[in-house]
Amino acid sequence: MTNALKMRKWMRAAQFMVIDAFSIAMTYAITIFVFRVFDISIDYRSIFMILPIIIVLKIIFYTAFGLYRMLLDHFGFEDGFRIFMVVVVSNVFLSFFFGVTQIEFVRWMAFIFIAPLEMMLITFPRIVKRAISYLRTNMDWRSSLGARTLIIGAGDGGEMVLKEIYRNKNLPNIPIAFIDDDFDKIGSRLSGIDILGPITRTPEYIDQLKIEEVIIAIKNISYRKLQGLLKMFSEKHVRIKRLPLMEEMDSNQPHKIIDVKIEDLLERDEIHLDNDGLEAFINQKTVLVTGGGGSIGSELCRQIIYLKPKKLVIFDIYENSTYDIQQELHRVITREKLKSSIEVVIGSVYNYERLKQVFEKYKPQLVFHAAAYKHVPLMEDSPQEAIRTNIIGTYNTAKLSDDYRVQKFTLVSSDKAVRPTNIMGATKRYAELIIQHFDQISEKTSYSAVRFGNVLGSNGSVIPLFKKQIEEGGPITVTHPDITRFFMTIPESVSLILQSAVYADGGEIFVLDMGEPVKIKDLAEKMIRLAGYRPYVDIDILYSGLRKGEKLFEELLVDPNVNIKTPNKKIFIEDHTNNGKTHYSDEDFTSIIADIDTKDGNVIKKHLANVIKSYKCSKE
Repeated sequence: MTNALKMRKWMRAAQFMVIDAFSIAMTYAITIFVFRVFDISIDYRSIFMILPIIIVLKIIFYTAFGLYRMLLDHFGFEDGFRIFMVVVVSNVFLSFFFGVTQIEFVRWMAFIFIAPLEMMLITFPRIVKRAISYLRTNMDWRSSLGARTLIIGAGDGGEMVLKEIYRNKNLPNIPIAFIDDDFDKIGSRLSGIDILGPITRTPEYIDQLKIEEVIIAIKNISYRKLQGLLKMFSEKHVRIKRLPLMEEMDSNQPHKIIDVKIEDLLERDEIHLDNDGLEAFINQKTVLVTGGGGSIGSELCRQIIYLKPKKLVIFDIYENSTYDIQQELHRVITREKLKSSIEVVIGSVYNYERLKQVFEKYKPQLVFHAAAYKHVPLMEDSPQEAIRTNIIGTYNTAKLSDDYRVQKFTLVSSDKAVRPTNIMGATKRYAELIIQHFDQISEKTSYSAVRFGNVLGSNGSVIPLFKKQIEEGGPITVTHPDITRFFMTIPESVSLILQSAVYADGGEIFVLDMGEPVKIKDLAEKMIRLAGYRPYVDIDILYSGLRKGEKLFEELLVDPNVNIKTPNKKIFIEDHTNNGKTHYSDEDFTSIIADIDTKDGNVIKKHLANVIKSYKCSKE
C-alpha cells in the first residue's frame, strides 16, 4: 500500500472519529434535555465532566470493532448489525465500569434511552450515500436519472445486481421492480423494491411500467432457460443485460452485469465435445496456428492453450492483434499455472522462406491453417492478393507440413467454397484441392479441411457493422431483404474445428452443422430491438443490393442429402466420391500463380474458373 493511500485512509478514519465524537456528545445532550423535560432527575454536571472519558473509550471500542474500515458505498445489513453490537457492548461496559468504580454518573436505566439514540446518530452519516440512492429510486422524478429497469430474479443474483447499480456510477439504471416466479416472494419487497411475478407476465410489466431495460439476474440459469427468457423479451424494444452463465464465469473475476449479445438470441443446440480426446490430441505437442492473430486463429490459440500443448507457435502478418493474443495467453498461462510456452512469429504464409524458417526451428506436430483473406467484395477487387494468400499460402504451408513430417494438418475453409460465385470462395475451394492432393502424396501427414459459414462477431462480419450503424443512429444497410447466412459463434466453430482434427484420417472435408440459415434482415431487426430501439421507427433498414460475387444464400454441402456422419452430431464429412470434383494438378497451379502481380484481375479470375469448374466468375 502506498503512503498516499495510507494517508487517505487515515484521514477518512480521523474524519469519522470526529463525527462520532460529536454524535456521542449529542446523544448525552439530547438525553439530558429529554430527562429534564420529563422532570427525571439526572446529574448533568457529572455527565459533562466525565463525557470526554466516555468519548475516548467509545472511539477505542469503535476502532477495535472495525467501524472505521467500513466501505460506505457497500454499507449493508452486516455493517448496521456491527454498529448495533458495538453500541450495546460499549454501553454495557460503561454501565458495568461506573457501577464497579462507584463513579457518580447516570443510572443504568438511562442507557436504555442512550443506546438506540447513539445507534441512530452513529449510523446516519454512514448511510447517507445509500439513502440518496434509495430516494433516487423511489421518488417520482426517478425516470429522469436513468433507464427504468426490471430485474428478473429476486434472489441472490437480483440483490447483487441491485447493489451493483447503487454503487456503480457507470450504470445509469433506476430499478423499478423485481420479477420472480417464487409465490412466497411475489408481493414482498427487496431492499425497498417491489417484487412482481410471475416471470411470464414480464412483457405486460414492461408496457405497464414503461420499462427501458431488463436485467436477467438469475444465478445458475441454464442456457436453455436463458434462451426462453430472451425470446420472451426480444420483441419489446428494451435493452437487455444479464449475469454471465456458469460456464462464462472466470473464477478470478467477480460477477458482473454484461450486455446480451446477438448470438444469445439465435437459438442453437448445445455443442458436446470429446474433451478427453481433444486433450490427448493436443497435450504436450508443438502446435502451429497460421493467421493466429485473426478472429478464428486467435480463438484456436485460446482453446488450444487450455489443452496443454508443449509449445504453441502463433504465426501472423498483422502485429497488433497478434501481440494482443500473445499477452492474453501469457496471462492465462500464469493464472492457470500451465507449463505450455508460446512463440510468436510475424510473417506471411506466401513467403515460403520465412515460413520454412518457422518449420525448421519449431518442428510443429500439428498445424491449423487459418491464415486467409475472407472479405468477399474486397477480394473481388484484389484477386491477386486472394490467390497469393489463399492459394499460394495454403500450398506453402501444406508442402512444408509434408517436408517436416507434421502429424496432422487442418485447413480452415468456408461455405463459400461450395459452387463459388466469387474469387474468395474459388480460392478457398482450390485450397481444399491442395490439401487433398498433399494427403494423397504424403507418407506421414494427414490433411483435412473444415468448412463452415459465417461466425458472429468476426472481423468483417455484419455484426460489428450493424452495431456501428446503430450507435450512429442508423440506418442499417442490408444488401437484400431475402439474403440468408449460416451463423455460429467463434468459440463454437473453433471447438468443432478442433474436434474435426481429432476425427481426421486424411483427405476429409468436414462440414459443420450450423443449424438453420438466418435472414440478415431478421438479424438486423433483433439487433435494433436489443439496443432498445424500434425497427423502421427509431432506426430504419435500407437495402443496398447484392455486391459483386455475393449469393442470396450459402451452401455447406455440394449435395446436402449425401454426407457421412461422425461421432459428433454437429460434424459431417462431405462424400465427394461421385460428385465430379476437380482434381489438383501442378500444371494448373503453375498457370494460376504465374505472373499474378502483372496479370489483369479478370484474366486471373478466368484462369481460376478454368480449374474450378463450378466457379462462375462475375463479369466486370
